[in-house]
Formats: sequence, structure tokens, C-alpha cells
Amino acid sequence: MSRFDRLFVWAGGAMFVASLAICARLYLFVLGRSMPWIGWQPVAFDAVLFSVFALHHSLFAREGVKRLLAPIPRRLLRSVYVWIASLLLTLVCLLWQAVGGDLYTVTGARSVAHAAAQLAGVWLIAGAVARIDPGELAGIHPAAGSGSLQITGPYRLVRHPLYLGWILATFGAAHMTGDRLVFATISALYLFVAVLWEERSLLQSFGEDYARYKEQVPWRILPYVY
Repeated sequence: MSRFDRLFVWAGGAMFVASLAICARLYLFVLGRSMPWIGWQPVAFDAVLFSVFALHHSLFAREGVKRLLAPIPRRLLRSVYVWIASLLLTLVCLLWQAVGGDLYTVTGARSVAHAAAQLAGVWLIAGAVARIDPGELAGIHPAAGSGSLQITGPYRLVRHPLYLGWILATFGAAHMTGDRLVFATISALYLFVAVLWEERSLLQSFGEDYARYKEQVPWRILPYVY
């Protein structure tokens, strides 16, 4: 790998981490502000804004798009994907329009239960990432081959524990504002739809191994539900 390639992939990895930090700040501090309900127009804008980010994820996996990206060196393809995704996520966070509204604030034992749900979500995310290559996730390492199917740890609970962790973390807030609910709902809807295409790709990549895994772990995201 040339010096330029290393700089490109490591800068992309740094951008990936920075976009996640920006997203965490948005959820924890910006979306958690108490303010009057503004209306449905910001909800529609935010939904379209997030859809642009989601569309990139869905289109990038299509074979036709991959063929269009053929001029990009294969060793940099994952990094290019991460660069685009990180920039789009940052734009979502920066351009998010406030929705307003306070739904509920819980205290005491209920707040402990909410905190436990969010911590469980973070644990699932960390556990899922720990069993794959974080460098690959950040675009620093190229995508692994067929030997990378993970079926241990949190992957024994659901087939996509990272998504379950995200849902627990975003819906588990003890102080639920309109902005937090809209953000959690829009992102969850995307995950429920996108997982169908992702599983199709996984089945194509891993064949019978993934088919057996689906029999062993029947739930995609939510145990006993979906």
C-alpha cells in the first residue's frame, strides 16, 4: 500500500470516528433539549435528510453500483464507502432541524431501568464490533473474505446485534423528547428495511453457512419479534 493509500484510509477511519462522536453529541445534548413542539415540517425534512444517508448504504451494496465503482482500486473501496457514509452522517447531524416537544421524563427505579436498557445496547454494539475487525469497519482494512461470518457472542442472540444495540440505546432514554423519538424511529425503520437486503447479500456470500446460522438464530433484530 502506498503512502497516499495509507493516508487516505487512516484519514477515512478518523472521519468515521469523528462522525460517530458528532452523532453521539447530537443525541445526548442537542436532541435532548426541552423545547416546545414546532410541527411536522421539520419531521419531514429530517426524514428526507436521513433517507439520503440511508440510500447511500443501500445503493453501495448493489452490483450495478459496484460495477460503476470498478475504476476505484479494490483496496480502497471500503475506505471510499466509509468516507461517504461518514460525511453524510455528519451532514445529517449538522443539518438536523429541531422538532421539539417533551414526551416523558422518568426518575427513580424507572430511570435505572432505562439506563440499563441503554447500557445493554452499548454492550451489544461493543460486543458485536469486538467480534469483527474494527479496522475493516472503519475502512482501514479491506473487507474480509468468506471466513468472516460471526456466530458467537451477541450473534447468538440475534443475527444483527449491532442493530438491536442501536435500538436499545436510542429508544432507552429516560428523557424522551420529540427529537430523540423522531431520530430513533427514522433510524430504526431504516434498519428494519435494510436488513432484508443485507441478509440477501450475506446469503450470497456465505451460502449454506449462513442458511444454517439462520436456522440456529431465527431472529434478525428483535428476539421473538423480528
